This record gives sequence, C-alpha cells and structure tokens, in this order.
Amino acid sequence: MQLLLCLCLVLLVFCTCVQSDHHGGGGHSEKDHSDKKHGIEHHHGNHRQRHHPWGRRENGSLSIYNENVEFAFDLYRQIISQPDSQSKNIFFSPLSVSLALAALSLGTRGKTHQQLFSGLGFNETEITVEEVNEAFHQILLDLNQKTDVDLSVGSALFIHDTFKPQPEFLENMKRYYHSEGFTTDFTKTNEAIDLINKYVNDKTHGKISKLVEELDQDTVMYLMSYMYFKGKWEIAFDRENTELGVFHVNKTHEVTVQMMKNSDLFLVYHDKEVSTHVLQLYYNESVSMMLILPEHGLEALEKVFSRNLVGKWRRSVRKMECDIYVPKFSIEASYDLKDILTGMGITDIFSAGADFTGISDSPLVVSKVVQKATLDVDESGSTATAATGVEVTLRSAMDSPSLRFNHPFMIIMSNHKTRSILFMGKVVNPTEK
Repeated sequence: MQLLLCLCLVLLVFCTCVQSDHHGGGGHSEKDHSDKKHGIEHHHGNHRQRHHPWGRRENGSLSIYNENVEFAFDLYRQIISQPDSQSKNIFFSPLSVSLALAALSLGTRGKTHQQLFSGLGFNETEITVEEVNEAFHQILLDLNQKTDVDLSVGSALFIHDTFKPQPEFLENMKRYYHSEGFTTDFTKTNEAIDLINKYVNDKTHGKISKLVEELDQDTVMYLMSYMYFKGKWEIAFDRENTELGVFHVNKTHEVTVQMMKNSDLFLVYHDKEVSTHVLQLYYNESVSMMLILPEHGLEALEKVFSRNLVGKWRRSVRKMECDIYVPKFSIEASYDLKDILTGMGITDIFSAGADFTGISDSPLVVSKVVQKATLDVDESGSTATAATGVEVTLRSAMDSPSLRFNHPFMIIMSNHKTRSILFMGKVVNPTEK
C-alpha cells in the first residue's frame, strides 16, 4: 500500500497594522535601502539567534536566490494559465513554496530529487544540496530576526504515531528549516484535522482558522510551511483622506472602493517600453511592496512579465513628489498546487515511483499540495498587494504627477537583503474575497 504525504506548502498571511503614526519626510531610493514532540525541538517563529557574519554565506544566499527567483515567475505564469485566472485575484508566496519543496527534497533521492531540485531552479553541477539548505537556513534566520516588522516564517511536521522517519531527515528539517514536530494519530481524522488547524490558527494569528477540511486515512505525514507578516507603511496614509472611489474591473464592470490617498516623495518609474507605471512603497529598510500599473491591461503586461523586467524597475525607480491613490481591500486565495507543479515539470513526487527513501523505506507518495493566503491592506500598512493604476504624466515642476490604482494591478513584495520575493500577485477586483 502506498502511504501518503500531504504538503501544505504555503500558509501565508499578510496583515495590516490596526494603528500607526504618520511618518513624515521623503521616501527612500532603492540605493538608500541597501503538543507531543516527534524528535524535533520546538522553534518559535520569532526566536532569536546570534547572526553569523554574512560574508560568504550572504553571497551564497544571494547566488541561490538569483537562480531560484525564476521559479517565482514560472509559478506565477502557471497560476495565471489556469481557467478563469484572468478574472480572479491572485496572491501567493514563491518563497514559502520554495521553502517547503526544498524541505521536502531532504527526503528525496535519485530521479525524484534531481527533478525537484531542477524544478526549483537549481543546477546540481553548479551548486550543492548542502549550499542550498544552508542558504534557506540563513534566509529563515534573517526573516525571523527582523524587529521593525512582525514577520515569522517556519515549518512543521505532523507525523503518524506508528510511522518512523529517518533520524537524519528529522534532524535536517530542524537544522535547516526550523521545523517543529508533532506526533499525530491520522486514523482519528477529526482530531488530526483539529490539531493541524489549531496550529495554523495560532501561527497566523487567527487569519487562517480552517486550512484542512479532510485527510486521507492513509496519511502518514503532513508537512507545512507558514509565513506571517504585519507591518506599517513607512509613510502611512491619513484615514481622513480616504474616500469612496471607482475601481474599473474591466471595460464594462466597475465597483465602488475605499480609495486611500497620500502625497509625498515616493519611488516611482514610468517604463515607456511596456507602458507601465511602478510605485515602490517601503515598510522599512529591507522590505518593500512594488505596485505595478499597466496602461493597457494586465494581460498584455503578463506576456512580457519577467525577472529581468522587475530588475530593471528596481534599478530605475527614483524619488518624486507624487499623489498616489490605492484601494483599501482584503482578499483571500486558495490553491491546489498539485496540477500547477505538475505543469511545471515536478511530477515524480506525485507518482507511484517516487523515491522518498531519505524519509522512509516504506513506499511514499505526495497526495496533496495546498496553499492558502490572506491579504489585508489599509491606511496603516499591509503585506503584499497587486497594483494597477493610470498614467503618470509630468506636466510641470509645480504640478505633481498622480498615480491612481483604479483598475487591475500587480504586486511584488521583496526582502532586499536576500533579494528574495516573499509574495506576488494581482488584484483584479478589490471587493472580492
């Protein structure tokens, strides 16, 4: 009998702050912002450890994310290729997916490992498995040690009480991916579901209360990765300036939204080649949200959307006095990633021939991969959001340009120290959950 592994690859929550003070002054330039344990110790998401000197380690992490960042864009392209994706909001975390798949790769061998490693964007002739695992470890340390935002990232293993994974797998999960471990009786389905959902609810501060609705009775292990973010805008919006506005979902459909307004020095750029405006909003020196506003619709931009294009925008943004209008919204997104990952060439982990001998000599197969995310954006702050706006026109030194995100837009949220994409997505209709 093939035993089942379940992966919750992305438990992603973006929360806005309830209160914040307005931070005066100009913006930054991109240049300026340089239960019962199962063999795994408990690691709190906000645990503190002394930093290693980054030196060569930092360079290794950056090198790995330079190779892995293309995975984020491949994943986005695969998600938007799904039926009806053009009319839906999209929100997901490439980093969280990468973390979970990399953690899973600890237990893969042979062709299964090669395919998964390659699917993540890594070339075994250029980078070792040890270097990849160490880089993810350093990235987790960096993200969990931030003090200017509330950011926690981690993973957990729920293991059937009669299933005994390889000790090396458990140790490496703890060492590199900061995993917690829990003994679980999956034959008591309802109790197992409640246990996992309670863990998720606690780690996401109540934002995701019911991730798991059903479990296969043959499940022997449930691996999950979670991310929680709560941050204040560096330049907060004044609630008194928020007013009702129109958001154009498409040429024939419009909705009424709460439109926030702010006037200050912001990092902006107009890319004439692809008819797109870019606005970069910071939470602090290392985390920012890029809102991407196409002039001729998302579909046209998505055809040329790439790592190189985003890199160009990051290098090109400059501080400018600007009026910005951004909708206030809350969205939720859920994905069954099995078909999406299969479409990206990651197939072995779902097949009867999967080699998980690094976990157990018993025949194992991944049965389910799910992702659930929430995003709240208001005047105080947020996490990651897709942005769309209208043309920015420079008229005179006395007349500030205006960016109105009043039609579908894209977002990218990044950690600049590791150059990793934490979140990306698009907002097609801010009034839809």
